[in-house]
This record gives sequence, C-alpha cells and structure tokens, in this order.
Amino acid sequence: MVVSVPNTGVKSVLCNSGIFTGGDPFAVSLDYVLKELESSTPTTNNYDFYNISPYPNSFAYGHASCNQSLTTSDCTTCLGAAKTNMLGSCQMRIGARAVLNDCSIRYEQNPFDD
Repeated sequence: MVVSVPNTGVKSVLCNSGIFTGGDPFAVSLDYVLKELESSTPTTNNYDFYNISPYPNSFAYGHASCNQSLTTSDCTTCLGAAKTNMLGSCQMRIGARAVLNDCSIRYEQNPFDD
C-alpha cells in the first residue's frame, strides 16, 4: 500500500483590495460558502465544486478543486490548508484565492468571470 500526503505547498495567494467589516452580512455568506466548499468538494465528482450562499442580502460565490489523484481525506486536508493560507493573508477581503500544489479555493462577492 502506498501512503502519501497532499502537497500543500503554496503557489499563490491573491486578495481583492475591497474589505468588509465584521458586522457585514457578507461575513455570514462567506462563512457558509467556505464551509460548503470544504465539505462538498471532496465528495463531488472530479473534486470540482462551485457554490453560492443562499442569503440574497449579500451573496458570496465560491469555487474549490483538488487534484483528482488525491483521496477524499487528502482533498479535505489540502482545502483546509488552502483556506488557512487564504484567510491568513486576506483578512476581511471581499474576494480571495489560494492556489496550492494539490488544491485551490476561491471566493468573491460577485459572480466569477471564468
């Protein structure tokens, strides 16, 4: 049996210049989207999951993906590392992205163009 761990080396972290405050409804939407990305991506076909928060007063859009050769638990581990890097570098930003060697996670206040 081969045992490996996901490569969580950071390739890049990008932050939107816009900022939200702690009482902003976007904070609730963002929390929802990030939790869904972490829990649903590892169980989605091809480890590729898009999401939008259900709160119309301030939508948050999200996308996460993992290297398809990872196990479900390794995808979960990688996304946790990506989220930690992203939120650590992009505190209170209305958009951010972390690209690691084996996964990526992204959120925005507006729909994605790509």
